[in-house]
Amino acid sequence: MPLFAKKTGPAPLDGVDVLLADLDGIVYAGPGPIPHAIESLNRAQAEGRRLGYITNNASRTDRTVAGHLSDLGLDVAPDDVVTSPQAAVRLLAEKVAPGSTILVVGGEGLVVELEKAGYVVTRSSQDSPAAVVQGFNPDVAWTDLAEAAFALQTPEDEGGIPWIATNTDWTIPREHGVAPGNGTLVSAVHTAVGRLATVAGKPQAPIFHSAVQRFGATKPLFLGDRLDTDIQGAQAADIDSALVLTGIDRPKHVLAAPEHARPTYILGDLRDLFEPYPAVRRRGDATVVRDASVRIAENGIDVEILSEGDDDLDLLRAGAHAIWATGRQIFGFRVPERLYHDPFHRP
Repeated sequence: MPLFAKKTGPAPLDGVDVLLADLDGIVYAGPGPIPHAIESLNRAQAEGRRLGYITNNASRTDRTVAGHLSDLGLDVAPDDVVTSPQAAVRLLAEKVAPGSTILVVGGEGLVVELEKAGYVVTRSSQDSPAAVVQGFNPDVAWTDLAEAAFALQTPEDEGGIPWIATNTDWTIPREHGVAPGNGTLVSAVHTAVGRLATVAGKPQAPIFHSAVQRFGATKPLFLGDRLDTDIQGAQAADIDSALVLTGIDRPKHVLAAPEHARPTYILGDLRDLFEPYPAVRRRGDATVVRDASVRIAENGIDVEILSEGDDDLDLLRAGAHAIWATGRQIFGFRVPERLYHDPFHRP
């Protein structure tokens, strides 16, 4: 007999009209698909939900991204893809008039959006740019970062030009593992010039609001693999979210999630979207998820596993909610290694 009776609630997709998904770490890692992602997204669409994709990766155009997703087996048009370059250009338009020259650090995705909006693109600080816009591209070189630094020597509040970053993801999942993301490249320029970029994409709320408006969502659900961009951004935009353990963030990050970056759901992969989600319950001093049970010891320091249950995911959910409920940072606890166990797929 289980320690406690099992209780579940609706599946994460129940009542959702628009499913919004991050790309890297959710749909694919590098060129290849994440296991179970394509069939799960196709099932959600076949059941009548609108699918939209929100990406911080600025290296490709919406058309190129849609083509990649179509090649993987999804039914996607360019307008189904919301990109951080699109968000960056909207932000730029508030600061700099179309027709101005913009120094670009990044790839085709950024160049195409700027040119569509009427801006002139340059790669040289010698062309007196009116702003610098920086986004991820695997071919960004030291010379590109140096040109940005040359153009950004003067702080904006002292008469310098604006600096907009599409995003500041520190890492990006690739087919061979985790690689440096745009945040590391932005940080390199920041270190050289001592000023901060204005960030356009996740975790800022506007990119989520744009997606909700574009797709006419009344009850959206956002799928992400990072707490600090995906989940934090969805929470800032007041959108339910699911952290999917197929990308960057791992169980140890879930346990340490700050209040402003905690997901509505914790999923192993996208198949879990269709499964009844287990209720999180309190039994005395224990946090219970189905057969898994975790509590904070009377000394207020030790996290104790009362029952591991039958599912690693339920144990993680119980441990996370037990720690989150204290309102304290994880470094104030002694956490058993079993809670950090990570059998979940990652690139």
